[in-house]
Amino acid sequence: MSWFPTFLNPLVAGIAAAITIPSLLLLYFLKLRRREVAVSSTYLWRKAIQDLQVNAPFQKLRKNLLLLLQMLLLIALLLALSRPMARLAATAGKTSVILIDRSASMSAKDEDGRSRLDEAKRRARDLVNTMGRGGTAMVIAFDDKPEVAQPFTSDAQALRNAIDNIQPTDRKSRLSMAYQLADAQVQFLPEQNRTNKEPPDVWLYSDGRVLDGDNLRLTGNLKYEKLGSDQTPNVAVVSVSARRNYERPTEVQVFARLSNFGPEPTEAPVQLSVARIDPANTTDLNFQVNRVAGTVLLPDRWTDDEREKNAKELNLSPREGVEFTLELDTGAVLKVEQTNTDGDGLTADNVAYVVVPPPRNLAVLHVAGGEANPFMDRALESLNLKDMKTISAAEYAKDPPRTYDVIVFDRYSPRALPPAGNFVYFGGVPPDTKLKAETKDGKRLIVDGGEVLDWQRDHPILRHLALRRLGVAEMLQLLPPLDAEVLMEGANGPMVVLYREGRGTHLVVAFDTLQSDWPTRPSFPVFIYNAMQFLALGTDMNVRQAFEPGVALPIPRQNLQQGDTDIQRVRLQGPNGGRDIDVPATGDFTLPPLNQTGLYTLTPPVPQYEQIAVNLTDPIESNLLPIEQPPGNVGAAVTSTGGKSRTELWWWIIACVGIPLLMIEWWVYTRRVHL
Repeated sequence: MSWFPTFLNPLVAGIAAAITIPSLLLLYFLKLRRREVAVSSTYLWRKAIQDLQVNAPFQKLRKNLLLLLQMLLLIALLLALSRPMARLAATAGKTSVILIDRSASMSAKDEDGRSRLDEAKRRARDLVNTMGRGGTAMVIAFDDKPEVAQPFTSDAQALRNAIDNIQPTDRKSRLSMAYQLADAQVQFLPEQNRTNKEPPDVWLYSDGRVLDGDNLRLTGNLKYEKLGSDQTPNVAVVSVSARRNYERPTEVQVFARLSNFGPEPTEAPVQLSVARIDPANTTDLNFQVNRVAGTVLLPDRWTDDEREKNAKELNLSPREGVEFTLELDTGAVLKVEQTNTDGDGLTADNVAYVVVPPPRNLAVLHVAGGEANPFMDRALESLNLKDMKTISAAEYAKDPPRTYDVIVFDRYSPRALPPAGNFVYFGGVPPDTKLKAETKDGKRLIVDGGEVLDWQRDHPILRHLALRRLGVAEMLQLLPPLDAEVLMEGANGPMVVLYREGRGTHLVVAFDTLQSDWPTRPSFPVFIYNAMQFLALGTDMNVRQAFEPGVALPIPRQNLQQGDTDIQRVRLQGPNGGRDIDVPATGDFTLPPLNQTGLYTLTPPVPQYEQIAVNLTDPIESNLLPIEQPPGNVGAAVTSTGGKSRTELWWWIIACVGIPLLMIEWWVYTRRVHL
């Protein structure tokens, strides 16, 4: 403990001392007002003569035990009012559980240039050094999942080694599972009689930025060591997305939003870089700066009133989002980066990646269910397709192919489909889905086609089409589910429906083209082109999904097939280097957890997984403002500096000094004891 304690409330104590101490002394200076009485002798009134001495002003105080005791008692109370504080070294109890947060926010660097995780490890090592003989402790590292770094042991060196080996991740932080693991480990302590032993001490080293702080329970005595400074600046990319334009599929729109988690307003330029993907070399990416946009960010910790008031006073026009538009006729990786990194506390949230696959040249299978349809063959052959093949319905039923991107069923409703893919139906419906056709007497109901009432002119499949005069002789009575899109509506029911279920996309035309005049109209080949382009770019026109840190990505078995053989080993290259991974012979393949943000590549390239983007776009982790109280208000906060905890001494002053002095003063007063 420090020999020179500090005081948390000295001003109030000083004001109280200036009032109470003179008041106490004044009581002993007051003149006695006595009534004069004539007596025959003063020999018997010596005490009265002594009292006369007190009536003299400015006379030197006599020795008085009551005054001394009351003065000491008053000084003790004033000292307690000033709230003296000393720093005591944190010491480990007989049983301790050490929880160390290794999530993304713990990689932040505060004013001293040291990361919060490094500071947590230092404090944890200091705690281990205070373990007494017979003491035992364990170490748990956690982010969104806990991990036992060292089971219960009395070996201090093993505990220190386990603490040193904890590595940071860019994952989110959750405490509930870490608390459950700590409770479970305590239950298996040998020779631990829970009925007679106190609960263990649980030391939590964290900044308190957890996702599940509202629902936490813990058996042990939690001591929360808050880490981090509330003055650490941080600008983060909290949202990024990209889409291809429906009207122009080669046009890509990129959107990004930033947040300022620091204490002051700031400007943050946002830079977009593009690396085009060479199909022959998907690992070497050369990013080139495409364009730069600016943002003006107010502190996220400000209230709405504070933001409005300060924006007016500082003449600021807040701008948190940016938008970029670029042409991409090939695959590419986009990098969105905020470049205001001077003093920025956390680097993991400064960059976000977007993987844009190239527009595909489709392999299309045409399944003819009846007589030849030269109009369909000619429309498909006119497209720039990688592979186009026509087979009969009987051939398909005998051996359904699985390697085509789109299968067009012409006047045929198949009994089975591949587990995933894009399917187009003319005069047919998909099997085993919620999209069905009306039946009568066990047969599908055929109704008059009638005229076209309306169609979605803004949908990419029907854009630039004139369909008002389309003539249809007969069609199926479709029964689309509520989540299906009716693209074209006729007088007697839906005529074109787009429906997604599971991993399949189904475009259903309710009529046979040979039972209409559509093949003779210019809109028919345009419809076929639009449909193939829509299916080539993806069902929702979004680019490839980005993942959160910690994802263990499953890869379907069908993506691991290369011709007639399967990929047996892949190399995963990431921000922290590469590693070779064996692929199981059967079943799907799951990558190990991707704990760091950045871009990962697989060699040899696995379709749809050539590049994998992992981004930290989580406002909770990027907000570096530490939480003062323990998460969930479980346990007590321990304010520490340099491995020592703050302890206030006012209660000890009252208990050990004030109360005994009060009892002595009362005894002296009642017994009339004098010096």
